[in-house]
Amino acid sequence: PHIGSNEINILKDSKSFKDIKNKSHMYFVHSYEFIPDDKNLVSTTIDYSTKIVSSVEKDNLFGTQFHPEKSDKLGLKIINNFLSL
Repeated sequence: PHIGSNEINILKDSKSFKDIKNKSHMYFVHSYEFIPDDKNLVSTTIDYSTKIVSSVEKDNLFGTQFHPEKSDKLGLKIINNFLSL
């Protein structure tokens, strides 16, 4: 299981991560890993013994492994960015 705060590595320009700095901390609670077939969908990763996908996006679809609602002000900024798309 992965529980706690971890730094995200932003891999590509994303409207959802507008004004979010690389290496920002997000809150995680999970015990699984999502591995997309299309690596171009990956927008962030984390280093947790290996590189793990922490968010994906394509067109108007966006998903996170972390909990933005539990990730303090930066998480709320991500939610606001998503709602503003």
